[in-house]
Amino acid sequence: MTSRRLTVADDLRRHITSGRLGPGERLPSESALSDRYQVSTATLRSALAVLQAEGLVEKIHGKGNFVRRPLRRITYVGGWGILDPRTAADVDLRVTVRTAAIRARGHLTALLRVEDGSPLTEFLRVSHDGEVPHSLARVYVPRDLTPPTTPTDPPREAWVETGICLPSTPPAEVHETVTARLPTPDEASALRINTALAVLAVTRVAADIAGRVVEAALLVFPGDRVDAVFSTHHVIDESQVSR
Repeated sequence: MTSRRLTVADDLRRHITSGRLGPGERLPSESALSDRYQVSTATLRSALAVLQAEGLVEKIHGKGNFVRRPLRRITYVGGWGILDPRTAADVDLRVTVRTAAIRARGHLTALLRVEDGSPLTEFLRVSHDGEVPHSLARVYVPRDLTPPTTPTDPPREAWVETGICLPSTPPAEVHETVTARLPTPDEASALRINTALAVLAVTRVAADIAGRVVEAALLVFPGDRVDAVFSTHHVIDESQVSR
């Protein structure tokens, strides 16, 4: 027998896929929906959670439940790259930036290969596609390597629209660890996604020719809209080809 929560979810899904409830439209209040379907508030919220996990509905704290607008896919380019330039160039993509002076503790000491307590600058960036959070980045840079310009007025050659800080000189080595996992509560809140939706987490560590880490970045992308692309380039010995 189909559970009541799935019956409710199926009916609301039909309303959304048929266009009776359009993108960005607010759903009736949870109490009104509970009365309409004659279910408890707990059952109604469980049905909405099904639709949230499918990416059809999003809940905005203090405002209610809305039909989710179609979301643009993100392309993460592996190596010392950025997000798809076609996405980065979109005029609707905006970035909020918060900086903080911190000290290296715990896992940051290992990531940046520094002593405990070493001074760092933390950049917390959330990019938005319109009003929808697009991606989350926590970037850590040794204090003496922090760009002198402020995040509110970045030079084009050192910053990109994705909010990832890039030194003017590419690093000699980039090491990336890519993990699919569930979001932390803070990540789910910042990205406005359900805690049951997997994210793609990238830990990127960049070092200079001397082996010093110049940047450690912790990047998080919602798993329902991201593609990760990694390319391998082989050096061809022309002397061997000509033989």
